[in-house]
Amino acid sequence: MVKFLIILLGVGWLLGQLIRYFLRSKLAQLAKQVNEAAREQQRAQQHASRPKDSVVVDYIPKEDLEKRKKDIEGGEYVDYEEVKE
Repeated sequence: MVKFLIILLGVGWLLGQLIRYFLRSKLAQLAKQVNEAAREQQRAQQHASRPKDSVVVDYIPKEDLEKRKKDIEGGEYVDYEEVKE
């Protein structure tokens, strides 16, 4: 009888751990999907609110940004090319 109770408790504990593991993984997966959907919705809103001919920079690498800051002192420098019409 004692052996049966110990086995029953062990199996119950093991099932509890497995259920907890699978619930956590499913909740993490659901959170990831919700987060991705929110990102897509935000991108769509930004794209819709943008004027047609505007320039938008989504990402500037940190190395490039740090290099620009080291090379240029005394203000912001903007590279440009002359356009002949």
